[in-house]
Amino acid sequence: MKNDNKLGYAQSTIVGAQFLFVAFGATVLVPLLVGLDPSVALFTAGVGTLIFHAVTKGKVPIFLGSSFAFIAPIVKATELFGLPGTLSGLVAVGAVYGVMSALVRLRGVGFIARLFPPIVVGPVIMLIGLSLAGTGVNMAKSNWPLAIIALLTTVVVSMFGKGLLRLIPIFAGIVVGYIAATIFGVVDFQPVREAAWFALPAFVRPELCWEAVIFMLPVAIAPVIEHIGDVYAINEVTGKDFVKDPGLHRTMLGDGLACVAASFIGGPPVTTYSEVTGAISLTKIADPAVIRIAALFGILFSLLGKVSALLKTIPEAVLGGIMLLLFGTIAAVGVNSLVKNKVDLGDTRNLVIASLILTLGIGGAELTCGSFTIGGIGLAALVGVILNLILPRTKAN
Repeated sequence: MKNDNKLGYAQSTIVGAQFLFVAFGATVLVPLLVGLDPSVALFTAGVGTLIFHAVTKGKVPIFLGSSFAFIAPIVKATELFGLPGTLSGLVAVGAVYGVMSALVRLRGVGFIARLFPPIVVGPVIMLIGLSLAGTGVNMAKSNWPLAIIALLTTVVVSMFGKGLLRLIPIFAGIVVGYIAATIFGVVDFQPVREAAWFALPAFVRPELCWEAVIFMLPVAIAPVIEHIGDVYAINEVTGKDFVKDPGLHRTMLGDGLACVAASFIGGPPVTTYSEVTGAISLTKIADPAVIRIAALFGILFSLLGKVSALLKTIPEAVLGGIMLLLFGTIAAVGVNSLVKNKVDLGDTRNLVIASLILTLGIGGAELTCGSFTIGGIGLAALVGVILNLILPRTKAN
């Protein structure tokens, strides 16, 4: 693996900008879908990555960007509790990472795997994707030709793109869809013309809402497991063992603190980005310093007012077309998790857990106790964890 020490300052800067380019599309897509400021998301991705690197002693070449796992919960929670209340729930997500970090340090990685086995994580990931299917269709049908153009571009780049192009299918779909929308005359550039060149992102403060906290906490299960998988992936790419040094507990704590920082100022929770890991594998440049340069570029772009205004002019149908693939892909990842781990759904215990997670989540079940309510993905994930702990195992399990 090539080391950045062999690169000059100019080369390091170019590669760092390139890594941000890989993460850019997904990072700004999440806030656009949930009603947050994309500039805040760029800012928090940069700051969150720097926090992560500080906690992990600057040893792990990982970039943190907006997490797709929280799209559906943010949309639902914002309807129920408002944006400031929802942000307080997202701040609490960092506490889950903190607890898991402590458990990993005290009990090892195996304990987390036993607490959140594939039969729980797989259906929860499926639920995250399936619960947003209707939203994707509703956005796409506002202009089906545009949606199809964006969708086809994303599919083609995913399947046939070469080199770095293959790592940015979402970005490519947005760009081509936006160009088509401009040709069709459906983009209003007035907000871009009126926007200042430099402007602070529209930060939003959280307001404590215990209902939102309880609603969000169980949703962190899937990202925590995703984090572990991504750390092992970067191990394979770099040939190093970051689980031991600086330790998985540090990487998880860094991710959690980055989520807290993001939510405190109105950004979506962040997560480790496999797209950038793919770019590291392709370029053979794995020095964490280059990732930190990408983070600084993210902060810089967040201060460009015209960039933020331009992102907000992306037509709903363009985003909807990409969502049709994206959320289906998330659901497929959950299915793949079950298949890859050889989960036997013929086993009654496994079938009960998976079935209840899916039906409770898709059906929108809610549990109310006094003034507190938990529902949707959060309730489904919590039920899955509890069932996994209390249902007797068969001999095969």
